Amino acid sequence: MDFIGAYSPDHLVFLLKGFWVTIKIAAVSIFFSFIIGGLVGTLRYAKVPVLSQVLAVLVELVRNLPLLLIIFFVYFALPEIGIKFSITWSAIIALTVFESAMVSEIIRSGLNSVHKGQIEAGRSSGLSYVQTLWHIVLPQGIRRMVPPIVSQFISLLKDTSLAVVIALPELMHHAQVINAQNINYIVPIFLFVSVMYFVVNYALSLVARRLELKVQ
Repeated sequence: MDFIGAYSPDHLVFLLKGFWVTIKIAAVSIFFSFIIGGLVGTLRYAKVPVLSQVLAVLVELVRNLPLLLIIFFVYFALPEIGIKFSITWSAIIALTVFESAMVSEIIRSGLNSVHKGQIEAGRSSGLSYVQTLWHIVLPQGIRRMVPPIVSQFISLLKDTSLAVVIALPELMHHAQVINAQNINYIVPIFLFVSVMYFVVNYALSLVARRLELKVQ
């Protein structure tokens, strides 16, 4: 093991550049998956005729597919029918599709956890269905949504490493490039990569705990 050579300034800068790509891909995917997942989860909870059934089928389909398969499909299959994205956007789209399905289920379950009597009370007091959902159901349901949503986003950050299969220049890709130079770099480099993932994910878990305490 060559820690000195593995941790040279050039290697560390190279890894940090890859990690910055990982963070950006994860952040954009989290943003879109939260919006799409929130919309899908709410529509399924509202039981909109036909639309809810269609969304349920799509969500179950995506949830039961490997993320790696979705990445391959977006990057390799879609160009065959004339839809082509860059490596970066292929990773973002695949992650967003997969995580949106997961987030939608978390949100739907959170909303369903609110007792039906709360909804009946809101409607009987003169609130519309949307007002009841916004002012009564959502504030109570969000208490149960925060921890699993943050946990899902932590998983998303780790799942960006799967995009190495399409040569996305993220952290794991850069780690493999360095490891290819010298077999003695493998252990030091993977230790460093592990620490980087741990620090960010642990920080997110602390944020989740703080948010959980605030909404209680």
